[in-house]
Amino acid sequence: MRLLDSVSAQAWDELIQTLPNAHILQTWEWGQSKIRNGWQPHHAVWEDAHGQLQAAALVLSRRTQPLPGLSIEVLYCPKGPLLDWTDQALAAQVLADLEGFACQRKAVFIKIDPDVVLGWGVPGSLQSADDPTGLAIQALLAQHGWSFSSDQIQFRNTVFIDLQRSEEEILASFKQKTRYNIRLAERKGVRVREADKNELPLLYRMYAETAVRDGFVIRHEAYYTELWREFMQAGMAKALIAEVEDQPVGGLVLFTFAGVSRFMFGMSTDLARERMPNYLLQWEAIRLSKSLGCHTYDMWGAPDVFAESDPLWGVYRFKEGFNGRVVRHLGAWDYTSRPGLYRLYTRTLPKILDVMRARGKAATQKRLTND
Repeated sequence: MRLLDSVSAQAWDELIQTLPNAHILQTWEWGQSKIRNGWQPHHAVWEDAHGQLQAAALVLSRRTQPLPGLSIEVLYCPKGPLLDWTDQALAAQVLADLEGFACQRKAVFIKIDPDVVLGWGVPGSLQSADDPTGLAIQALLAQHGWSFSSDQIQFRNTVFIDLQRSEEEILASFKQKTRYNIRLAERKGVRVREADKNELPLLYRMYAETAVRDGFVIRHEAYYTELWREFMQAGMAKALIAEVEDQPVGGLVLFTFAGVSRFMFGMSTDLARERMPNYLLQWEAIRLSKSLGCHTYDMWGAPDVFAESDPLWGVYRFKEGFNGRVVRHLGAWDYTSRPGLYRLYTRTLPKILDVMRARGKAATQKRLTND
């Protein structure tokens, strides 16, 4: 494991694109964006004896204070590390080095959540299948003393749509009701266009309205508008707005990297919902992703448990109509050499988050009211 003291955005992004499952959350730009939240990015590479790249990882570090007078460091490798996980010897070496890095920094834990596939399809369905590599890595993590995390930062499961087909074939693969709602939106006057950077505050206002309506917590406006603007300037993000009679009714932000387009942010108002703007937004996002040369459209999120009790069930039923393939990932795993502090942190964190969520919801509602 070699830490890069300094690396340019172009050099790092080009480097990680040569590795399997290169992810937008492992880019130089993502690491820089997290500095605003108190994180510091570290860029690590693994090379063979001939200097050939074998693995890479963006690792974020942050000092936090779970209790008065107690300052600790935590480490997080979002959607990484990146490597060929079928090479178990390499995987074991990378894990050992990350463990050593955490111990060297006296961090309470290091969290990883690489895009290692555990299986495909909804469990119990005819399409369900396990992935032997994922199961082997799950066992390897347990052998190395890693534990499945109670704090899953990213979605474990998602839905992929294959873009390596014609638009006609993709549209024909959708369920009948989804195709109907796309055409309904077009007939009812919904129009989708690309947004420019000056319209990012508008997208945020719709995002805030969505958060209040659907009960999830978001950060302050500057965090999102700066994040979206930076990735748009880097050519790695596009924003779409749906309108009815020139009135914005919905939007989304796509992030694109290494051939994958990801629907990471969606927003809507209560206006014209009967005209089904979100269906047309998704279809236009799929068409845009294909035109950008992407081979996969990631709908970004599916239930942990495929049952009506799961908070993502309603969202999943909407995505289900686009007839993508469910992908089940390994999820987040933690390694700690300080089990006492780790138990304290994991017991304290939920209480802190509950307070932060309540404050965040109240602050978002207040901003909307003031607007």
